[in-house]
Amino acid sequence: MKSRKLKIYADRNYVPHGAGHVMMLFPFWGKGHPSNGRFARYSEIGHSFFEMSSLDEADFCVLPVAWELVADNSKALSLAHEFAQMAKSAGKKVVVFFWSDSDEEVPIENATVFRTSLYRSKRRTNEYAMPAWGEDFVTKYFGGHLPIYEKSVRPILGFCGFAYPMKTPLERKLKTAVKRTAGLLGIEVGKSRGQVSLTHAARSQALRTLSESALLETNFIIRDGFLGGARLADGREDPALLKKAQGEYVENMMQSNYVLCSRGAGNFSYRLYETLSCGRVPVFVDTDCVLPYDFAIDWRRYCVWVDESEISMVAEKVVEFHERLSSREFVRLQHECRELWEQWLSPEGFFANLHRHFSDGWS
Repeated sequence: MKSRKLKIYADRNYVPHGAGHVMMLFPFWGKGHPSNGRFARYSEIGHSFFEMSSLDEADFCVLPVAWELVADNSKALSLAHEFAQMAKSAGKKVVVFFWSDSDEEVPIENATVFRTSLYRSKRRTNEYAMPAWGEDFVTKYFGGHLPIYEKSVRPILGFCGFAYPMKTPLERKLKTAVKRTAGLLGIEVGKSRGQVSLTHAARSQALRTLSESALLETNFIIRDGFLGGARLADGREDPALLKKAQGEYVENMMQSNYVLCSRGAGNFSYRLYETLSCGRVPVFVDTDCVLPYDFAIDWRRYCVWVDESEISMVAEKVVEFHERLSSREFVRLQHECRELWEQWLSPEGFFANLHRHFSDGWS
């Protein structure tokens, strides 16, 4: 049976001056900010998933501004609480989108929160994961035609991006000892600037382990800065360098059949969604993550799943996964990864299935 449209309520008066509205409202209010075409398809067809309604008739209310623009803005925060109170008085839940590295709680009692960065062990009952959306590289670079690999004897594992210098075993032992000693003294390690190096530790450890393995072929381009140096000291981005860095990133991904995906500053990976959109198989390092539609998607079917505690065995896990697949299954999996992204994780796929998060369970 065709899903019935969800009726949603939002009010432009609750968008702070100078801020854009959330992408869920693009089909109704237009694009709220430049998006490199990421939301073009959703903007065209979103009317088939949702309809704007009055507050009384709405299934839920949508906070029209993303929480990352609210959290540190007292005026915006006041507007958000006013909107939530209005919804509560009408007996409605408020859907909040939080696209950020932060895992701080959204302090709205009647909120259902969709966010990029979550920890499974600290997840609140009203929180769900949402994808991080980049451009569709298959459409942009390959005219919508997915390049397919035949199965190779050994897996080819790619990675192009930033990683902190990979520590020697002695350096890793020293770092662990420092953290352990700090813990015994009641000192919390990993705040401010130091937080970044710790959050990227799993990525660096996995890259080093894989680089030292003879079990597979590695296709690594390790950057010493974000965006291949395209982000300048004043925060702006150099368009020429950005284009070059993205081209190398996409080429590296397409020339690999597996791609290492591990968290960045937030507890999520842009690369995971980009890898799936390109029909490549993620080697996903699980750092206590929550993934979108975890109640409906068998994520381990599409990924080489590596718990953070198992990073020392990452090469063996990739090889074991690769050897289980027949040549036909390997080709099919590439198509299935792309289909997973299209049907569930692209903007239009995510919003088409949004109703699944709500107890009414329309089908």
